[in-house]
Amino acid sequence: MLSIQGRHALAKLMLPFFFVLAIGLIMLGLTRRQAVDSLRITLADGLAPAYQLMAAPETAFAHLRQTVTGLTDIAGENARLRAENQKLRRWYDVAVALADENAQLKASLHWIPDNAPNFVSGHALRDAGGLYGRSVLLAVGDNHNIVPGDVALDASGVLGRVTETGARTVRILMINDDASRIPVMLTASRGNAIMAGDGSPYPRLIYYAQDNRPVEGERVVTGEQPAPDGHEHGAFAGMPGGLVVGTVHYLRPGTPVVVPEASLDHPDIIRVFDYMSADHAGPEAPGRVRLMPPMPVAPELPFVPFQKPTKGQG
Repeated sequence: MLSIQGRHALAKLMLPFFFVLAIGLIMLGLTRRQAVDSLRITLADGLAPAYQLMAAPETAFAHLRQTVTGLTDIAGENARLRAENQKLRRWYDVAVALADENAQLKASLHWIPDNAPNFVSGHALRDAGGLYGRSVLLAVGDNHNIVPGDVALDASGVLGRVTETGARTVRILMINDDASRIPVMLTASRGNAIMAGDGSPYPRLIYYAQDNRPVEGERVVTGEQPAPDGHEHGAFAGMPGGLVVGTVHYLRPGTPVVVPEASLDHPDIIRVFDYMSADHAGPEAPGRVRLMPPMPVAPELPFVPFQKPTKGQG
């Protein structure tokens, strides 16, 4: 047992000790960045079962709450479902007609569909660690082919991009994190912008043309972003265009934000897509139109020089 003086001396030394330890860890992270990142993702892999165990009561309680809420509003839910069913029946006929027309147009243009991308699904783990304020760990199991830059989506839209990969887990940077920057396209105004996270539920729109401002309520999709020059799949993947992100909303004049379609607060099932493995490049010129067979070429005749007739001939 320490004396009272020893305890006071130890208490005074604790703050300088932890201050020096924090400085040492920061310097170690700057000088040995790769080793520190590898150690952090290894610890995340090891703690993944503990995260799942701690999240189990919360998940069970959420399911129970949804069940109780559904039981208390069965009559209203049935009426709403009947009205939606009638609307869906009308839209079904429209969809069938459009599908037939689309198939006919594709057949006329000899359209060749792109290969479907590969994806890996997993459960989101509640994790507050890492370098980012808005990130989530995803349990994907062994033998995955996920690399940094791959796109993460839920059932509604884009959630974020992969930043770190481990043996059984990957870390996803959410679109509303301060470090997130994603090129987007505005479908109504046909403009381009950058969606920048700021820690709030609604990422901001920046770097858009001042003469083509975003329109309230228009749809926002991802813009095409190729992989960096000289980087193949395995280094950093690019961003495909046309993925659903959300809709434009003005919090105040001159401040457009994006209302995400994806559930950023409580993600559950997340899919990570490998768009680099899909073949997005079309065939060689002249494009996707079927080539006509080449015309036959006449055989080359021997060249006979012209000779002027001499006197006495002819």
